[in-house]
Amino acid sequence: QVQLVESGGGLVQAGDSLRLSCAASGRTFDSATMGWFRQAPGKEREFVAAIRWRTTSTYCTYYADFVNGRFTISRDNAKNTVYLEMNRLEPADTAMYYCVADNAVVVRYSRPTEYDYWGQGTQVTVSS
Repeated sequence: QVQLVESGGGLVQAGDSLRLSCAASGRTFDSATMGWFRQAPGKEREFVAAIRWRTTSTYCTYYADFVNGRFTISRDNAKNTVYLEMNRLEPADTAMYYCVADNAVVVRYSRPTEYDYWGQGTQVTVSS
């Protein structure tokens, strides 16, 4: 059974940084796609970032426009873990952050329906 477990969320002030982690178990996603979505109260779930296998040991990364260079997604295949480093956080970044994964090289990586596996989420709250 595949499980994705997020950690690293919390309450921070505007301008601070957080590092989210997502540990996968049940299978490896070395040659597949992992990423992050978020959902704020009253809003739809939205794409944040994805990291997708390209060739042996190389990956492509993709970001939502609102990231604007503030976030970095990375992965450690030895630990079967994906990370989201978030810098210069803003109150608008307040949301539940979800880790996602799929066995395939997802083409439409910004669509939540493309991912088979979801974590339970970790809350990020940014105060002004």
